[in-house]
Amino acid sequence: MARTESTDIGVLQAKPGQVLNLLAGQIYFGDQASQVRTLLGSCVGITLWHPQRRVGGLCHFLLPSRARASTRGRDGRFGDEALAIMVEALTRLGTRPREYEAHLYGGADAIPDSAGVKLNIGERNIEQGWALIERYGFLLRQVDVGDRVPRTVQISLQDGSVVMRRGAIIGGV
Repeated sequence: MARTESTDIGVLQAKPGQVLNLLAGQIYFGDQASQVRTLLGSCVGITLWHPQRRVGGLCHFLLPSRARASTRGRDGRFGDEALAIMVEALTRLGTRPREYEAHLYGGADAIPDSAGVKLNIGERNIEQGWALIERYGFLLRQVDVGDRVPRTVQISLQDGSVVMRRGAIIGGV
């Protein structure tokens, strides 16, 4: 399986058959894990799956992009950087983004109205997710974004199936 640059932040590796629970800012792309899952609030998760090569992954980003450049490398907390890391990995496999099925989830409005402040983080993350899927040319299969509910997302890397539940937890995420 292709490796990402050692300076990339938030990239996980897996042992064969391992179930990975991603935290905010983490990414997995490969064929070793059996399942990858995460819990999303205002963050956005994008799953990728290549049906012929049977490889894929999930990224869980917190913010659409970074305000200023960093010398520390790309960071999975930022949508543009997280997808760039995944695209680089799939390119090293000799595949192209348009060969991958994508799912887009999350972006809940997690700040209650009583807080008196609206940062629109979920909305901004959703916009970035849509833009990145379009920019890279992924085949978008499923979308469930916005609203005020958390979501759990799980992708099986055995068959590419994705399970998303609103307001529920899948398998102890």
